[in-house]
Parts: sequence; structure tokens; C-alpha cells
Amino acid sequence: MQVWPGEAYPLGATYDGAGTNFAVFTEAADRVELCLLHDDGSETAVELRESDAFVRHAYLPGVMPGQRYGFRAHGPYAPERGLRCNSAKLLLDPYARAISGSIGWGEEVYGYHFDAPDRRNDLDSAPHMMTSVVVNPYFDWGDDRRPRIGYHETVIYEAHVKGLTMTHPGLPEELRGTYAALAHPAIIEHLVELGVTTLELMPVHQFVNDHRLVDMGLNNYWGYNTIGFFAPHNAYASWGDRGQQVLEFKSAVRALHEAGIEVILDVVYNHTAEGNHLGPTLSFKGLDNPQYYRLTDDPRYYMDTTGTGNSLLMRSPHVLQLIMDSLRYWVTEMHVDGFRFDLAATLARQFHEVDRLSSFFDLVQQDPVVSQVKLIAEPWDVGEGGYQVGNFPPLWTEWNGMYRDTVRDLWRGDTRSLAEFASRLTGSSDLYQDDGRRPLASINFVTCHDGFTLHDLVSYNDKHNEANGEGNRDGESHNRSWNCGVEGDTDDPDVLALRARQMRNFIATLMLSQGVPMISHGDEVARTQRGNNNAYCQDSELAWVRWPEEDAAGTGAELLAFTRAMVWLRKDHPVFRRRRFFHGRPVEGTHDELSDIAWFTPEGAEMTQRDWDSARASALTVFLNGNAISEPGPRGERVADDSFLLMFNASPGTLDFVVPVNHGRQWQVVVDTARPDGLPADPAAKVQAGDRLTLVDRSMTVLQRPV
Repeated sequence: MQVWPGEAYPLGATYDGAGTNFAVFTEAADRVELCLLHDDGSETAVELRESDAFVRHAYLPGVMPGQRYGFRAHGPYAPERGLRCNSAKLLLDPYARAISGSIGWGEEVYGYHFDAPDRRNDLDSAPHMMTSVVVNPYFDWGDDRRPRIGYHETVIYEAHVKGLTMTHPGLPEELRGTYAALAHPAIIEHLVELGVTTLELMPVHQFVNDHRLVDMGLNNYWGYNTIGFFAPHNAYASWGDRGQQVLEFKSAVRALHEAGIEVILDVVYNHTAEGNHLGPTLSFKGLDNPQYYRLTDDPRYYMDTTGTGNSLLMRSPHVLQLIMDSLRYWVTEMHVDGFRFDLAATLARQFHEVDRLSSFFDLVQQDPVVSQVKLIAEPWDVGEGGYQVGNFPPLWTEWNGMYRDTVRDLWRGDTRSLAEFASRLTGSSDLYQDDGRRPLASINFVTCHDGFTLHDLVSYNDKHNEANGEGNRDGESHNRSWNCGVEGDTDDPDVLALRARQMRNFIATLMLSQGVPMISHGDEVARTQRGNNNAYCQDSELAWVRWPEEDAAGTGAELLAFTRAMVWLRKDHPVFRRRRFFHGRPVEGTHDELSDIAWFTPEGAEMTQRDWDSARASALTVFLNGNAISEPGPRGERVADDSFLLMFNASPGTLDFVVPVNHGRQWQVVVDTARPDGLPADPAAKVQAGDRLTLVDRSMTVLQRPV
């Protein structure tokens, strides 16, 4: 076999049409072997003798796409110094563009012996390991263009590749649960009709099914256990895992782009699947443990702000390079449109505390590629001071956990502050305005993958996670949920009607709030997990979307129609998706004497400070003036819209609402969540200023006045 010196950059395995260049960083190892793996179980070892700035490299003519490979790092195994090199362990390439196979769990993939954790384990891990794969980078993107949808027009749909597609009746069985399913017309048609602009995929970076879960007969279904930051997860590929997963993912992105839908990835750059000091040796740990991970004062152990056993070392230039290279790769080569960063507060921990000016944010801010896509932070982690909602830099948007909590509290009848609800409804200016951000910095959501589904939020007071095998101790215990009078399944028609009404209330509130709405997959069809609020390990029908065709009760079909109507109401009216915060006064240049927003009691009187301070208040009316939108259109034109009255009755009793007398003479009801379809009984009926409308308990009515 010919071995040429090759190049130190780019890292990973780079195929150029005639052969492949291999490059891997390690400062800890004395020498590194590249192992080419063959289907008969044998391997060919090539020592990487060339080294530049601790990057070992070689070029192998004739090595083609589909070739499986790994590395063996020869060097000190001295955990007391943080060093865990062990040449008996076949290591994945941190820059692998594809990964084949799965881990066969056993003592072989660990660096120590189970019965003697301090003793080095020299069992060969290769027969039990996943392997890196050389991929062909060439792909016909045709005239693919990113949709580049503005945040003010964005509706995010958070979905799991398998959970969204596994039971869809319109999909061939061989495609279900795969990237190819995302590209199928049945899925794309659903998203387009729903009005979704942006598909946010739960982790598709190659992840690992934990040893513990596999022993329990479960899987790491969610995928927040990354081992390959460049490789699409191979279990979601229907075409094969020797590089075909890359082509299949690209094909899915191309098809979604053709339909005008963006693709955002939920990414996990805060930790890896190698766990703590008792975790396996799969890649980073064996190559250069102290360069990749945050170690404690005793370097045998790992600092953990993620709850997973380890945290990546965010002040290491090699970790920062890895993350930035990965982000750029997914944008430039895989054509994705943005990222949602899991436990993003950990990325800001350059030392111990969360630092909004850390190196990671500096790198993102100046990067000409990454800075131009959507960047969404999950603004918390489990470390000290980790809850950072409202504290990320101006370039970023954030999952607004305060929005979720406040809206849940309102509709379950635990409103502590109408003023806080008002702030959440109007874009959370208290969180974002002081640092120059706008309402669009707030990613609004009521539910997400983590926690109750929308159906379960109104059906369970308590979590029911027994299926996870942890004695119902896992998952959040304070869910701000309400079961509407009965825990779980019931055939009581009154309870079922109330639950359906509550789901409509949540959907309507979400879609009519300023900011960027996010729907959790299946909520639009009343998906249930039977009270499990932590289905991370449930790769089964418990966690998959159950489509309306299979729903004999019809609740899912009704909610789907209502959700579509609310999404499109939002899309049709810029007053619900403003790019600037409300002024609370008439807007200059609009020739309208009315304020851009006004707040009223159910009696039709403008809210006073006493009304805002009322501890028991759970009802109000909001006036949105479509003729007082301050921000111009894309060509500098004035934007004008219809005006709306949003009437919220979150109280346990029926209330009469008076239509305000000075904010429009004639209105039309367009939404009434008290009705099963969420629509008015008589769409043509007119409502006059001063009229009284009766809102049943826990319902919402929306009135519209033409511009």
C-alpha cells in the first residue's frame, strides 16, 4: 500500500477522487495508527508518521468512499494525569463524515476492567465498535437554495425523524423512520398545509445507545448522546450506512427546500457519549482526554454541567475548532438553515461561570457562514447559574421557558401576574429589549420534546414514567399541568370537551403571541405519551406520532384543522408577527390616534394599575391596532393590517366581555375556542362596540376589524 505524507488540513478523511487524506489531532498520543477495516474482520494498520501542530496525517491513494476505518492511539494511560490513551481501543474519527454499525456493549469498549477500575484494560475493542467511513462529498444539489425565511414569518415544527414518520399511513413501510421519509410527499404535504416554515430536527448527529439502556431493553430514542458531530445518524438511513446516510440526508434537505421549508438541527455540542471516568473509550477520550473535556482538580474525574457525565472544554482551541468546523460543514455541505443548541449555557462556560462574551460566542459572531443562519439557544444547563433566559448575545434567539411557564399557569388557573402574561404575549420585552433584541428573539412554545405533550398537559397532573424503569423518579415533577378533573384516560364527555378546549386555548395563544412560535410534532393531532414526560428512552408507539386516521375519537383531526386555521391566521396578519416591540401609544406617521396596543378588563374599561395587580385576575381583553405597525415592509412601504381584539377568559366561570367602545365600531368573531371546531357559530355575524359577548369558562374569543 502506498502511503504519501498528505496534509494536516482538513481534519478527518477527505476523498478527492483518487484517494483519501487522513488527518487527526492528538497532543497526548506518542504515535497514531490509521486502521483500515475489512469486511472479513481483519484490519490494515498504517502509522501516521507526519505531524504538524499535533495533527497526524497521511494520504492513501486508491482508498475510496465506503472504506471503514478507525484510529489507535499509542501513549500514556495515566488517569491520575487525565491521560487515557490505549491502543487496544479502536477510536472513531472526531471528524468522521459517516459512521457505520453500532456498539456491541461489553468490557472490551472500556479502558478499565469492571472489577478493577484502576487497572488498564487491553481487550481489543474493534470487533465491538462502530467505525468511521470515508464518504464521497459530491452531490447534485441542482438549483437548491435556502428558503431564508425571516424570523417574523417563521413557524417552527420540532420533530423527531423516526417519531414523525414511523406510523404515517401514507408512507411505504420501508421508508418509515428514515431521512427518506422526510422527503416523501406525504410528510411534506402535511407540513405545507399546516403552514410550517421551519423543520427543527431532534438530534441527527451520530449518537450512541447507552449501555445502561440497552441492558434494560430500551434505547436512547431522543439522541442527545452524540459521538459524531459531522455524521448523520446511521439508524435513520434506509439506503445503507457506508456513506449512503449522507446522500439520503442531503436528498431530504433538498426536497424540503423545494417545498420552501427550512431545516434546523438540534445539536449537542456540550458533551459526548463517552460519559464520565467510568464511561467507554470511543473517540475523544482515547485521543486526547484533557484537550477535549473539562476535568476537575483531580484529573481522573470530569466536570459535569450537563447531567450526562462530561462537558466539553470550551476554552480549548481544538474543541472550538471542532464545533465551528462542524457547524460550517452542516451549513455549506449539508445545506441546513440553522441550529438549536442543546444546553447552550454550557457552551458559554469558558471557565466556571456562564459568560455571554465567551470565546464560542465571539467565534460565532465573526464567522461569515455560521453567523448568517438561524441560531437558537436552549438557554440553560444543570450547572450553577445555568438558567440564562434573556442573557444570550444579540445574534441569538432563545427558547423562552418563561413563556411556556406563564402561559401554562394562565390556562390552568394559577395566574400569579396578568402583567407577566401580558409581557409574554407581546414578545417578552423585559427579557430582550434592553440588549437591543426584538420580539423575534423569543422562541415561544408551550410544549416540546422534553415534558408532556399538549394532550397530556391537559390530561395529567403528575408524570407517569414507570415505563422508563427508574421508579418514576426521572423527569420533571412540577409540570404546571392540569388534568381537567380526571387523571389520564376517561370517557367523561365534559372532561373530554374541556381538555379539547384547553388544547385549542394553548394553540391559539401560541399562534397569536408576538415572537416565533414552535409546535412540538404531533401536538396538532393530540399526540399522547400516556403521561410519560421523559420519553427519551421510548423508541416505540408510546413516543411516535399517532396520526388522525388511526384516531377513532376524531379529536386529532379536529385539532389539526384548528391548528392549521390558527397558523394561517397568523401568517395572513402581520399584526401578530411584529418585528418591533409595542410602543403603548399612537405611532407617528400612521394617522391613527389609537395606541398600537391597549388592555381592557372584561367590562371594557382600560386596565388600571389596580387591575394589573389583582392577584385573582384571570381575564382580560387585548386590542392590537393593525393600523399602527411601526416597522416598514421590505421595500420601505407602510404596513397596515386589520385590527384584533383578543378576549381571554382563563377563569373557572362564565364571564361577559364588553366590546370596547372607542376602538372600532363593528367587529367580526373569527375564533371561538369554546366551540369544537374553534370557529364562530355564524361567521357572518357582526359585533358592535359596547356589545356583550359571553365567554364560557377557560375559553378565548378573537374579534377582527378590517383595516
